[in-house]
Amino acid sequence: MRGPRTARNGQGARLKPGILAVDIGGSGLKAAVLDERGTMRSERVRIETPQPCPPDLLVASVAAMVQPLPAYDRISIGFPGVIRNRKVLTAPHLDTELWAGFALADALSKKLGGYPSKIVNDAEMQGLALIRGKGLELAITLGTGVGTALFRDGEMMPHMELAHHPLRDDKTYDEVLGNAAYEKSGRKRWNKHLRKALKFVDVLLHPDHIIIGGGNARHVDSEDLPATVSIGSNAAGIEGGAALWRATDKRARR
Repeated sequence: MRGPRTARNGQGARLKPGILAVDIGGSGLKAAVLDERGTMRSERVRIETPQPCPPDLLVASVAAMVQPLPAYDRISIGFPGVIRNRKVLTAPHLDTELWAGFALADALSKKLGGYPSKIVNDAEMQGLALIRGKGLELAITLGTGVGTALFRDGEMMPHMELAHHPLRDDKTYDEVLGNAAYEKSGRKRWNKHLRKALKFVDVLLHPDHIIIGGGNARHVDSEDLPATVSIGSNAAGIEGGAALWRATDKRARR
């Protein structure tokens, strides 16, 4: 496989290799190359997530997708499930039985040329690009399913699978607010359920700031949101790939 193309600025000068950010979703795989600040050096590329999607097929699909992108020397991966010690514990939208225990970061690093890699839950990677860095902040992603990530003064807290807790009538946040629920319920009812979920989250965590992102954030009726809630850009799922390296480098210097 041919390696990534050399990145150049507007005057044709060669740039330092960037960060390859890969955002894995239940319906789409996305990637772009970023600079240190999270600015895209390339157009975002996207393909449909294979269905079914065993690990080896996903790794091969990502490698083919990013082949045209400019040079990078680090990789950031956002994955829709629980990650621990660089391995996947759960993959509710990709089939946990296929994924449990798979070292995705290592597999992608090896496939893409041996570059160092970091992997976190996809809501955590998106949240890193959207948080203000003060107080207790909760990032909620609305897409195929629901993702959550909690931050305190800019640092990631232990991951919670809030999406799989009951919300109403024994149905989970995922079942009430995921994309299938949006298509079944319609925008008005789905937004009603979202407002109820935000009230429950406020009672549970009392966050100073809630950021809503993901592909279905565009369907949120923002005029009905509390003052502590804001809507973030869906591009943050990629842009957080640079913030992930900044955050972990900061912890390493302490």
